[in-house]
Amino acid sequence: MTNSRLNPKVDEFLSKSKKWKEEYEKLRNIILDCGLTEEFKWMHPCYTFEKKNIVLIHGFKEYCALLFHKGALLKDTHGILIQQTENVQAARQIRFTNVQEIIEMETILKAYIYEAIEVEKAGLEVKRNTEFKIPGELQNKFDENPALKTAFEALTPGRQRAYILYFSKPKQSKTRESRVEKYMQQILNGKGLND
Repeated sequence: MTNSRLNPKVDEFLSKSKKWKEEYEKLRNIILDCGLTEEFKWMHPCYTFEKKNIVLIHGFKEYCALLFHKGALLKDTHGILIQQTENVQAARQIRFTNVQEIIEMETILKAYIYEAIEVEKAGLEVKRNTEFKIPGELQNKFDENPALKTAFEALTPGRQRAYILYFSKPKQSKTRESRVEKYMQQILNGKGLND
């Protein structure tokens, strides 16, 4: 590994890391051994192949992880990939709680990284579920206010999905309805849930 391949922003990230510093450094070395380009995106070390995201290193309270951007397409022969939440469609994680786990899995991790590179070389894409059931409370508002439906349909698919998931979550209809009402103006203004 040559120093010219090290990204100064990742060096800074590592120098400020308190909890997972040793684990991050080991993961970094493993990934760089696989020939990926080191970048810094979304406030984390991110590794790319021909400018396409392959894997990201990140940490949480209970664990640190490698996040494979198209992990859903990997074979996962060792059964170690984890879907963070039910709403995550493409990405998958491999989680670690100590550096020894990483050291013991180095060969496996490299195999997964090489497979992720091959997925990218082949141009494979995760088929995303774009069909979401519109909650009845939102459909009622669409029926009452066609401009709301038009504004909603003009939003990006990701923004539509975020609203649908948020509106659908509560068990009680009145809570779903109050959420829809609260965000109607934001939808009419062409804004997403978190804009």
